[in-house]
Formats: sequence, C-alpha cells, structure tokens
Amino acid sequence: MKIALICSMGGHLTEMMRLMDAFESHDIFFVTHQSPRTELIAARKYFIKELGNNWLRVFLSIITFMRIFMKEKPSVIISTGSEIAIPAFYAAKLLKIPSIFIESWCCVYNTTGAGRLVYPVSDVFLVQWPSLIEKYGSKAKFKGGVI
Repeated sequence: MKIALICSMGGHLTEMMRLMDAFESHDIFFVTHQSPRTELIAARKYFIKELGNNWLRVFLSIITFMRIFMKEKPSVIISTGSEIAIPAFYAAKLLKIPSIFIESWCCVYNTTGAGRLVYPVSDVFLVQWPSLIEKYGSKAKFKGGVI
C-alpha cells in the first residue's frame, strides 16, 4: 500500500515519526515543509511552502497536492497536522483518496484549527484524548494516544 504522510515540520513531524513502525512494510512518501529537520527524513518527500494564514496560498496548495497525488497515486493519506493538512485533505477528497487525520496529542480539551477544517472531509478522524470526542462529533474516535 502506498501512503502519503502529511505533516508540518515541528511537533506534528515528531508525532508522525512515532508512527513509522506502523508503515514499515508500506511504500510511503512525505509532504511537508522544508527545514533542516525534514531534509533528514529517509523517505521520498515533497516540500511545499508554509501556508500560515494566507488563504490564497492554502487554495493554491490544493492544486499542488492534487499534482503530487496524481503522480504518486497513494492508497491513503495520513496527517498529524497542522495547517498543511487542510489543502491535502481537500485535494484527497476531490481525488477520492481515503484520508486519516490524527489530532495532535497536545490538544487535550480544545480542538485545533486544522482539525476543525479537515473534520468534514476526513474519512477517519482520530483524537488522542477522550475529552475531544464530544467537541468534534460522532466521526471522532479515540483509540489511544500515539505517543
């Protein structure tokens, strides 16, 4: 199975790296932001510019993600956040690629902006604290923590 791993370069990357054993027998590639840390990732990777609060850049990134996904043809995309997940999940939805979002471990009582925006289009939405289930809704599932 080919899996696209989508995450920003800080704590979200750390959480994704904690999951790497689960992807051991799969063909993976990353889409992340370029940094000294992400350049060390020992997997195929694509870098996109940081999005911040620039909604034009977020919209244009949907096109970038669609190009990457049409080239790579992943079976599923998985993200631990943050804002980089937003265009990735909307591109995946347009291309009918299943998606899994894993809410950040550091969010115990409050939802994240990325989580709120990808919740409607994600196929599987996992939270790492039971307290977030009622904040998000019935699609949110608690299966334990990643860390």
